Amino acid sequence: MVRAGEDPIPAGRAQGGTGPARFRERFLQGEPVETGVRTPILSSWRRCRTLGLSPDQADLPFREDFEPDGRIVRAAVPVLDRLQAIFAGSAMNISVADASGTVLLRRFGEASLVRVLPAIQSVPGFVFAEKVAGTNGIGLALAERRPIRVYGAEHFAERSQGSACRALPVRDPLSGRIEGILCFGYPRSAEDPALGTVIRKAAEAIERRLLGQSSSRERALLRAYLDSGAEAAAGLRHCMGVRELAVEMSPRDRAILMEKAAELIACAQRARVDVPLSDGRRVTLVSRPMTSACGVEGFAIEAVVPAPSPCEPFAFPHQVHEPLGLSAEPAVATFLTFSGAVADVAPGQLHVTRPAECLPGTEHGPVAVGVERVTVGDGTTDEHSDSPTPARGLMMVGEPHVGTYALAARRRLELLSEAGVRIGTTLDVRSTARELAESAVPQLADFVTIDLPEAVLRGEESADPRSDLRRTVVHGIHDDCPFHPVGKQVDYGPTMPQSRCLTSGQAVLEPDLKAAAGWFAQDPEHSAQLLSHVHSLIAVPLVARGTVLGVAGFYRAQGSPPFGDDDRSLAQELAARAALSIDNARRYTRERAMVLALQRSLLPHGVPDQDAVEVAHRYLPAESDVGGDWYDVIPLSGSRIGLFVGDVVGHGMLSAATMGRLRTAARSFAELDFPPDEVLSHLDKLVGRLDREDPGEVDAGIIGATCLYAIYDPTTQQCTMARAGHPPPALVRPDGTAWFPDLPAGPPLGLGGLPFETAEFDLPENSRLVLYTDGLIEDRHRDVDVVLDQLRATLAQANGTPDETCEAVLDTVAPAHPCDDIALLVARTHALDPQRIATWDLPADPARVSEVRACATRQLADWGLDEAAFAVELVLSELVTNAIRHGSGPIRVRLLHDRTLICEVSDTSNTAPHLRRAASTDEGGRGLFLVAQLTQSWGTRHTQQGKVIWAECGLEVA
Repeated sequence: MVRAGEDPIPAGRAQGGTGPARFRERFLQGEPVETGVRTPILSSWRRCRTLGLSPDQADLPFREDFEPDGRIVRAAVPVLDRLQAIFAGSAMNISVADASGTVLLRRFGEASLVRVLPAIQSVPGFVFAEKVAGTNGIGLALAERRPIRVYGAEHFAERSQGSACRALPVRDPLSGRIEGILCFGYPRSAEDPALGTVIRKAAEAIERRLLGQSSSRERALLRAYLDSGAEAAAGLRHCMGVRELAVEMSPRDRAILMEKAAELIACAQRARVDVPLSDGRRVTLVSRPMTSACGVEGFAIEAVVPAPSPCEPFAFPHQVHEPLGLSAEPAVATFLTFSGAVADVAPGQLHVTRPAECLPGTEHGPVAVGVERVTVGDGTTDEHSDSPTPARGLMMVGEPHVGTYALAARRRLELLSEAGVRIGTTLDVRSTARELAESAVPQLADFVTIDLPEAVLRGEESADPRSDLRRTVVHGIHDDCPFHPVGKQVDYGPTMPQSRCLTSGQAVLEPDLKAAAGWFAQDPEHSAQLLSHVHSLIAVPLVARGTVLGVAGFYRAQGSPPFGDDDRSLAQELAARAALSIDNARRYTRERAMVLALQRSLLPHGVPDQDAVEVAHRYLPAESDVGGDWYDVIPLSGSRIGLFVGDVVGHGMLSAATMGRLRTAARSFAELDFPPDEVLSHLDKLVGRLDREDPGEVDAGIIGATCLYAIYDPTTQQCTMARAGHPPPALVRPDGTAWFPDLPAGPPLGLGGLPFETAEFDLPENSRLVLYTDGLIEDRHRDVDVVLDQLRATLAQANGTPDETCEAVLDTVAPAHPCDDIALLVARTHALDPQRIATWDLPADPARVSEVRACATRQLADWGLDEAAFAVELVLSELVTNAIRHGSGPIRVRLLHDRTLICEVSDTSNTAPHLRRAASTDEGGRGLFLVAQLTQSWGTRHTQQGKVIWAECGLEVA
């Protein structure tokens, strides 16, 4: 075999040379073994190697001080005798070991085996714990704390290669503590799957006998109380119990009394506690120690109720039952709980007439005895006494450790209930992991660490969680414990409890970390520092829907009791619940990242170059989900700028995809130079068509949207707007005055059939136009009018750049935790210098075309654009000539010197020219073709007075 840091040690070859034998041989020679061996066996082999055990070790420790007549022995002897009869004549070796692995009992199917087998397999007293005996049934069942089968070469020791065994922990039904191990040993050839059922039923029979022992102890305590209480309470005039209190008591008050009584028993000391009831009364609970004749030590809890005033007598129902044959003796009548069965105790002393209830969490047997009514003395009261006498009666008796188990069980249920409320309140992976840690500290553990793969934190699945773990949460009763810090990558060796739990998928309990195999192997220095603070560990894998999400470590600090099996079960249940919430958060994180990536890819990636406005924008996704809010800035003809902001109804992928389609359509309609009301009309038809495209879809018919479209013209400093069910914009004058213009609301997009209205507003230079979606102002905890006033005040005080205005609005107006997306667009207006605008009005006379060309040439010279004169003359000649020939009314020519040179010709006609390819025989039709070749772009836009034909020329040559 291979010991830590040493060379391979030769070992005898296991029999067979195939299957487990071959893998065992490879393992002992130091070769890697990852598959072909069951996980519990491989983990045990690794622990044995870490402990430095030798496979040819023949001797085992022998204990002469083992208890030959303990609880587990008394409970197991009849069961083993029965098993010996069942397996008579076979080579079956049946043994029972205690919780430390020491064999206490042995039975053989064939008596002659005692003479054939070596002492370690036939004589009680030898210790088979894994740390001294290697991989075997008893030791592995104790290490794994669950049913185990070890076959042939799976044993670590050479001496056991020809055998097979099945072992199963035997637990105390009340405490859940492992009392011992039941083990079947037999030749490899005698393997039978039915043995699993037989050993399980045998273990259950032993556990039932353990329960019976506990029941007899509780009966003994009750006898002791009755024997001692008759003389002590002889002077009491009123005797009662919890059942009589319940006549005028609420169920909650009764539950409080029962729980407080169980706590007093668990405290194991004399005590007197006043318990207030909901109606103002107070009940005093008195704890008295008791010892039965057979030595059982426990406590009795009596309830003392102050007597009512003489004018308001406290009425109790008369419930005195006389035991048969004892009419002349003092009457003693009780109602007693024993797992729901009616029982008699000591005829003449105790008469049970019906079952009561066990304490919560103790379904396998009585934790305490509940007494409804105990009447002692002569059973009479002195009705002529001047002073009222308190009522007093037995409420509960029990052993302290049993009461402790009941109390712990109730605390575990409360912890699970509380964790169900606390864990998973958000869809954030890190927050959910922290909620798990906070739920477990300090009720279950003193410190909790949670390690998750980096991929899980991003919302993905990890290909190999064991190699990609990062410390995500460290939480404890104080902060000075030397755990790896949050964010650090953590690596666990193959023998570490965290690696073993990730491999097996089950929680791993290490009650004593100093004795844990492999704990010091990877990082002795850090492990030693950690052990100065903690001493017990439960490592639990976080697994949900078959996906390994990480590992949680629960630690107990020095001075705290070590973890037990109940703690391990509780930790695994907590981790299982948290893992589902973490997986939900992971899936949501992944889907949200996908939708957010889609959303951002569909939004503008920058602001186009233009001089009409200075623009800043923000997009803030909702905390819970991504919606369909959007914005856009679109350069238009004539140096104008179009500003969009919109909101698609709903959240998720459908809303984001719909937003992308709607934004694309809106940009297309805007670039066709439609006025705002016509753009909204076209969008309204589009949304209605999207609703009707796939009526079979689940979400069909719910698509809707709001939108606001504004066009600002820097040459006239006017802004034209229209909105479809969208919040009104905010306008801020240069002096800081902010107001919300009276803009007709219009119906939301998708309703159809209703027109939209436009409104025009003068926006002097350095005015601000603020467009936003409803996520900025609408919140379930705030009034919209109050928020609008807050927005107005913020805009009035924010005199900086549009970027600074965006930040101020988000800081002061936006909700702290937005439940809807927020899109914000702030535009500061600029005016085109009048010196850069040239306008000429002329009649529809072809003779005036030359004059226009001459005026334009002089104007270009004044602007320093002489090199553009040739192209501008040709463009103006063509456009003016077309207006004279095909248009009507007066004609206006305008040149704009902006980032480009813009030529505009307007008339009162609604007819628009169209570009076509002229045939070689055509006499005309080539003018617009020349215009398209000489300019960057050209087009037509309609106005209320007619139309404007425009063309843009680049200034690269200027």
